[in-house]
Amino acid sequence: MRTRLSLLLIACLCALAACVAIMRMAWAIVTAPPRAWRLAVAFDQLANAAANGHPDETISSRAARAELQGRRWGCVLCRLLDEIDPGHCAKALETRFLR
Repeated sequence: MRTRLSLLLIACLCALAACVAIMRMAWAIVTAPPRAWRLAVAFDQLANAAANGHPDETISSRAARAELQGRRWGCVLCRLLDEIDPGHCAKALETRFLR
């Protein structure tokens, strides 16, 4: 029971942190675009971790790996992302291995 209460408190703190980060990102878009990009990548990694992915991996690199394995969702997502930014998934996969 105590663990669940602690996790509930942590979840509330995480929600507060996310609100602060979103406000900071909005400000960084205007004042410091590189910081805004770092925050965008952090949110991307958070979403991937929430979807049972590796916490240090973006959804794009995960989709690129899934596409290489022939998984439908990876192929669809990479096709969509490549429409917006040609070669996006391939670049995300390369970046993942450079870190």
